[in-house]
Formats: sequence, C-alpha cells, structure tokens
Amino acid sequence: MSRLRAQIVKELLSTLRDPRARFVLIGPPLMQLFLFSFAATLDVNNVDMAVLDQDGGPVAIEWVQRLESAWFVDELVKVKDLQSLGERIEDQRALVGLHIPPGFSGDVGSGGGTVQVLLDGRQANAAQIALSYLGGISRQLTFELQGVSGAASSQALPQTVVRHWFNPNLNYIWFIVPSLSATLAMFIALFVTALSIARERELGTFDQLLVSPATSLEIIVSKTIPALVIGTVLATLMVLAGIVIFRIPFTGSFLLLMITLVLFIASVVGIGLMLSAVCQTQQQAILGTFAIAIPLVLISGFATPVENMPPALQLAAQFSPLKHYLIIVQGSFLKALPATEVFANAWPMAVLALVSMSVAVVFVQRRLQ
Repeated sequence: MSRLRAQIVKELLSTLRDPRARFVLIGPPLMQLFLFSFAATLDVNNVDMAVLDQDGGPVAIEWVQRLESAWFVDELVKVKDLQSLGERIEDQRALVGLHIPPGFSGDVGSGGGTVQVLLDGRQANAAQIALSYLGGISRQLTFELQGVSGAASSQALPQTVVRHWFNPNLNYIWFIVPSLSATLAMFIALFVTALSIARERELGTFDQLLVSPATSLEIIVSKTIPALVIGTVLATLMVLAGIVIFRIPFTGSFLLLMITLVLFIASVVGIGLMLSAVCQTQQQAILGTFAIAIPLVLISGFATPVENMPPALQLAAQFSPLKHYLIIVQGSFLKALPATEVFANAWPMAVLALVSMSVAVVFVQRRLQ
C-alpha cells in the first residue's frame, strides 16, 4: 500500500504541479462549457427574409406585418419581382424567400390560398427550423381568420395546443450544458490517461518503473486513479455549474448521478490506458485521443438521435459509454430519471469499464515485460 500510495501521489504531482498543466486541465474545459453552451445551439435567430407580395390584400399585409415583428426575423426586405427574390437567396442575403401570389387574400377568404416559400438549401438545417417557425405563424393566423369567419368554418381545422414536457420553453441551454459536461469530462479523462505512460516513455522515466519494486498491477492502478479523480472532479464542477450558474433544474438523484459518473470515467480511463500503452510519444497519444473521442461523440446521440442512425451505427453506439451516460445526465437534470432507468444505462457502462480496464491491464503488462 505504501508503494501504491507513493505511485499515486507521484502521478498526481506530475500532472498538477506544472501551472500550465493545471490551467489546461481546469481552464479550457470550464471555458468551453460556457462558450459552447451559447455557440452550439440549434435555435435559429436573426433570419434575413425577402418577401414578394403581389397581392396587397388585408390577409397578405397582416401576415407580412407579423413576420416583421417575429422574434426570429432580423430583417425583412420587400422585393418587386421574382428575379430580385431569387438573387437575394443566391447571394445569401436572405435565408427565406416568400412569394405571395395575386388574389391570395381572396383565396384565403374562400378557404384556400397558397404561398410559395423558397429556402436556401446550403443552410439546410437553419432553413428547415425557420420554416417550422413560419408554419407556426401561418397556423395561428389561419385559426384567427377562421374564428372570425364563423364557428362552422373554425371547426374545419381543429386547433392543436402543444405543451413540451420537461423543457416547457424549449430552452436549448437545458439540453446542451448537461451534454457538454459529459463530453468534456470524457475528453479530459482520455487526455490524462493517454498521456500518462506515453509521457513516461518520452521523458525516459519509463525504464525506472521497470526496475522499481512496484508490481505491474500497482503501476496500472497508479496510472488509473489520478485520471479517475481528475475526470470525476471536473465533471462534477460542470454539473454544479449547470445547476448554480445556468439555473438548470436538477430533478433526479445526485447520488445516483455521481455513482454512474464514476463508472463512466472508469470506462473512459480504460480506453485511454490502452491508448497510452500503444503510443510511443505524447503527440501520438493526443492524436489517438481525438481519433477515438470524436467517433464516440458522433455515435453517442449528442448531436443526432441514435434512432436516426443506420442499424450498424445503432449497434456500435451501444459500445459507447458516452451514449449511456448522456441518457443518465440529461434525465437526471430534466425528468427525474427513475432508478430503474439509471440502472438500465449504468450496467452497460460497468461492463464497458470492466472490459476496457481488463484489456488495458493486458496491454500495459506487455509493455512492462
């Protein structure tokens, strides 16, 4: 135990005694949490729009006025012909173009009416979200017009009232901050572990480990615990930042979240330890970390739902510890994830941690022989 304790203290000191290393481990993750929380958003604001109104009737005027005052519209420009409308989209001066044909107001009064919407396909995601905003304004105006025209016509199109569970105002911060806390913690744990043995080998101190009284198991444990502690502490700080600074409601069990966090970091540390045993230099370890971490993020469901992926990638996602922990941390924040659901996503991480650590032990022992 004394040798193991000395090894762990040595690893912590070698990681934290350098002021630059301390800054890299603490400063950038917290800075990225605050930066990405506002930058990595799917909300579409400040949309530039071009409108060609060839009708000029009351319904067309009312619709255009509502679009001008809409919260997501930055600038609405009225053009005189279809050529000007197309040019504004081609030059990326407008994301959305509207063509209101002649007789539109009369057609609406008789129960019809069609408007052409032109979207900039080069910004497909933003254009589709803006289109959904336009649809909401159009539906609201249609309901009001039908209500004015009479009860019989108002029954032709029943009004749908939408309520969003768990995130009533669709605040994107409530989703992105918990997800970032998991993703950034994974990167840090991978970096610290991947650099551990590679740093020893590059500095020439790895041979000293081979001739020291410490056993191979003690060396492996001493490389694992510091990364486990650092990753868990940083992830906990980011979770607390989400609760205290971003004011995200935390409705689940903090104890269960911490237990699953340790399992998550342990599974990541096992992957990093395997990578560190294979790499000869710290530069190789850094490149290897990115080569492993980015695919884990892409198949985790962080950016796109796992259910939308091809079956092969859905199967691969089950082997990503980030995928399971994201479900737990997001559910713990917003919907009081039951203990049964926590366990359903915790045991795969425990299996992944056991397998990755076992394989890492084999890899490291081969390097120590």
